[in-house]
Amino acid sequence: MFKPTLLVLASITAASFSAVAADSAGIKVKITAGDHTMTATFYDNATTRELISRFPLTLPMEDLYHREMCYRFPDALPATETQTSGYEVGDIVYWAPRHSFVIMYGQNGERISNLQKVGRIHSGVGIFKHTGDVSVRFELDDERIAQ
Repeated sequence: MFKPTLLVLASITAASFSAVAADSAGIKVKITAGDHTMTATFYDNATTRELISRFPLTLPMEDLYHREMCYRFPDALPATETQTSGYEVGDIVYWAPRHSFVIMYGQNGERISNLQKVGRIHSGVGIFKHTGDVSVRFELDDERIAQ
């Protein structure tokens, strides 16, 4: 006979694996900066849905702190899952207090409050170390669902 505690632990473990599987899929987005094209996976959340509704979207992004490319929207985007967290190089995030849409290309170990994870660039994000301020185009990739 199983004890209730074991059943609860089994349920939690199964839920954790389901969450990981759900997080591995997403929307494929093509990102172009100058002559360089990258592919990203955007996560399913309110911020992403709002951004994608505006695609194709070209933003004049500003190089800040030698770690991030940033565009500040005039109005807030929905951000229902903000948290205080670190980031990884390649993360695409939205910083709610200043309506900042950000591509992280450098790392300084900082933890940031009110951060909404939007997606992740798979490779090539290092190009931003050399571009300075640049217009960046975001559009749905031909194969919209990431594998």
